[in-house]
Amino acid sequence: METQMFCYQCQETAGNKGCTINGVCGKNNITSNLQDLLVFVTKSLSYVLRLARKEGINIPKEVNHIISENLFITITNANFDDEAICDAIENTLNIKRDFINKLGDIKLPEYIKRDFKREEYSEAAKHTSFMEIENEDVRSLKALITFGLKGLAAYLKHANTLLAEDENIDIFLQSALADTLDNNKSIDDLIALTLETGKYGVDTMALLDGANTSHYGNPEISEVNIGVRNNPAILVSGHDLKDLEMLLEQTQGTGVDVYTHSEMLPAHYYPAFKKYENFVGNYGSAWHNQKEDFENFNGPILLTTNCLVPPKESYKNRVYTTGAVGFKGCIHIKGKIGEQKDFSPIIEHAKKCPSPKEIETGKIVGGFAHHQVLSLADKVVEAVKSGAVKKFVVMAGCDGRQKSRSYYTDFVKALPEDTIILTAGCAKYRYNKLNLGNIGGIPRVLDAGQCNDSYSLAVIALKLKEVFALDDINKLPIIYNIAWYEQKAAIVLLALLHLGVKNIHLGPTLPAFLSPNVAKVLIDNFGIGGISSVDKDMEMFFGEGYVKKSGVTKDMIVSDILKNNPHAENVFKEIGMMCLGCPASLSESLADACEVHNVSCDDVLEKLNK
Repeated sequence: METQMFCYQCQETAGNKGCTINGVCGKNNITSNLQDLLVFVTKSLSYVLRLARKEGINIPKEVNHIISENLFITITNANFDDEAICDAIENTLNIKRDFINKLGDIKLPEYIKRDFKREEYSEAAKHTSFMEIENEDVRSLKALITFGLKGLAAYLKHANTLLAEDENIDIFLQSALADTLDNNKSIDDLIALTLETGKYGVDTMALLDGANTSHYGNPEISEVNIGVRNNPAILVSGHDLKDLEMLLEQTQGTGVDVYTHSEMLPAHYYPAFKKYENFVGNYGSAWHNQKEDFENFNGPILLTTNCLVPPKESYKNRVYTTGAVGFKGCIHIKGKIGEQKDFSPIIEHAKKCPSPKEIETGKIVGGFAHHQVLSLADKVVEAVKSGAVKKFVVMAGCDGRQKSRSYYTDFVKALPEDTIILTAGCAKYRYNKLNLGNIGGIPRVLDAGQCNDSYSLAVIALKLKEVFALDDINKLPIIYNIAWYEQKAAIVLLALLHLGVKNIHLGPTLPAFLSPNVAKVLIDNFGIGGISSVDKDMEMFFGEGYVKKSGVTKDMIVSDILKNNPHAENVFKEIGMMCLGCPASLSESLADACEVHNVSCDDVLEKLNK
């Protein structure tokens, strides 16, 4: 039976194999197929542009921007608007025709010259998915490259929005897209292209980092309010800092507050945004909780990028989209790169809405991008040398709605107290509101920012390698336990591989688009692995001698508890067990010790296991 669609680009794809009827993300088969067609025509245009460059034909930067925007439209949870996708297909085909005409008599493959009328899009789209590629390993590598390029394009679009350009990245992006249409590429060719994609992923994130910091300053340690004020307000989600800046400028003096949601949280870390008195704080948590968060917020919501969950009818009329984002029935605010967007419709809407419902209070701390952390380098190095910090645990990446992702909360709770977590992306919402304390004044969760700020974590690691005079980044006391969801996570992974990082563990599952043979290449050459249970992974990362905080039992010997977790001494002393060095501790169980000291063993267990 012919499938209605096929999509396996995200972590939550059906059965970890592929969505064939409707997407778990919420897109239907028509939208999915149209996105496949948009990717295909973007690749064929890229093929033509590569030839045009060889012939000395000028490629305007606006055309480069269209390539990036098209790929961004097809990222998971970005655009569900079929008409908008069809408009992008039509525009791309028009540009391709113009450049084919400029090439004159140069011979092109038939599949590159393929053209479609608008009424043919739906039918043509059925034959442009990866499943048209017969060889499983070729299909897998081309999918990995394409999804990595989608993530690269998203970050490039953000940089372009801030008027940062690097044509070398555009040239690579378009050439790599064209190569995925080439049936003559060998497995070795595609593996090399995969790693090269990682190299340009690093370049793109560096370009974006420079654009962000030159416009808004270097992120600094900041406390972010998670409560609310009694004013009408707008909630901004996504990643685009320029959209946020324009909105903040236009809300001055209107009485309308602005809050961030999900991946926009790190905007609070940039000095330039601190001058806006109506920039109140962060509301809610990760993208997949937006149905509850948006309902409670009461005011309008601006989606600047993915991740948009198909909105409920109860608040759909309050959702506005811009940039690559779209959803039928939601108002789209237009504006090209370099243009001033008019946010007056959403501002006027906000004035008519009640203030947000308070769902929590307090503050969270972030702002640990590379510039800030490197300013603390001496303190960090001393903590490592003294043994106060034994390991860094990189837990960057994406959050998701699957219940299995509670693993990451449990994993953090079970970490030894001499570990520091380095994070970026929305994965942090699984643990960034836990009270994990600090080590010598260094918070145990260092949030670098958005998913693209995983670049900061790489810069930090490279600097530590230099400080400790190591010849290999993998000799650092760093563990990589990363959650992934969509295609921006794919380019972050490829970027880390390019930098030589090995033994990265991905979860909750390995990507469905990795064939067994391609997965084996990644495992054999880079040590890529999955996750299992918290207990097993703790043993894998910290050794068999490690006693988990959740693993203390009544029959454990007191000296063993102290040996494996020195911090337990504070608990024992708190309840009056002062003779911890006495011979009895070498043979006395916790239950025996509690009986001798006339204290509740259950109460002591609870404190130890916290």
